[in-house]
Amino acid sequence: MLKIYPGPLPVSELLSEWYGAHYDENYGAMVNFVGTIRDEGGIDALSFDIYLPVLQKWFDGWKAKLESKGALLMMAHSEGDVPVHTSSFACAIFSPKRRVALEMLDAFVEDFKANAPIWKYDVREGKRIYAADRSTPMDGSGLLAGDG
Repeated sequence: MLKIYPGPLPVSELLSEWYGAHYDENYGAMVNFVGTIRDEGGIDALSFDIYLPVLQKWFDGWKAKLESKGALLMMAHSEGDVPVHTSSFACAIFSPKRRVALEMLDAFVEDFKANAPIWKYDVREGKRIYAADRSTPMDGSGLLAGDG
């Protein structure tokens, strides 16, 4: 399941919801990751734009990959402004064996950082500034790919 939220994620609610929905399905592990906005570079927040059709396609590819290993993938991300010390990204992997969940979580998060179609902006004094230094160019994405 992929969920998009305006602003900061309700992390406690999400993790509780995910666990509650799947605790009795005979998974031996639930491994989760929560990304939190750091206070760095004088930012007040990060802001995110998402191209949902491409994100859904990317997520569905990962979901299928995990299903082939008997695992289940959950993910949530923020759209819009997310203040420092709040969370913009959360994911969880349920699997019959912990090793699958642990290994796939690392691979998923690394691929997310490199390939998910989500654009970041620093927010300083209420102004959004494209965060080129925190963004990963995407092949075929024109100016955002850094090739234009």
